[in-house]
Amino acid sequence: MKILLPEGDFPNYIKALDALGAEIVRDDPADCAGLLLPGGGDIDPALYGQENLGSVGIDGERDRRERELFEFFLAQKRPIFGVCRGCQLINVLLGGTLHQDIPGHRDERDDNFLHGSHTVDPLLISLYGERFPINSTHHQAIDRLGDGLRVVQWADDGTVEAVRHASLPIFAVQWHPERLREPTDGWRLIGAWLESL
Repeated sequence: MKILLPEGDFPNYIKALDALGAEIVRDDPADCAGLLLPGGGDIDPALYGQENLGSVGIDGERDRRERELFEFFLAQKRPIFGVCRGCQLINVLLGGTLHQDIPGHRDERDDNFLHGSHTVDPLLISLYGERFPINSTHHQAIDRLGDGLRVVQWADDGTVEAVRHASLPIFAVQWHPERLREPTDGWRLIGAWLESL
């Protein structure tokens, strides 16, 4: 099955998708079953009507390319899965906003800084239970929800960790399943998404 992974250096995503049997496409979405929007630098706050109050690593060209891909898959109601920046981008493109700089969700010394979470999402519950640890390397998070999105997972401090669209095949997590193998196996989530396509 073909999955569109936008152009860029994403070795952890490629490793996971390859291992799980997906065929990765980098440029042509025409016959791809789904779109995976990966993590990375911050989104330009101008896209959600704010001044820059702490956003870093902004790449306007990446914002533009991924917006085009999102709109293509959205128009055709094809599945979209977002991770970290991808989760934030989905929220912004559906009319939501972001907290531009939050404390406590990353540790510069630990790429898999762990914290607790709880979920009401049936898929996440079936994979991990209602409470499970997740990794965190972000300093931005969803503030106002985009149209049609509902929160389905929270960190223990209330930060949004996953959203699902009420009527479209759009699902996104703030954490990084592509590089979390224990104590929570994030690849199980990616595999479950692939199986759903």
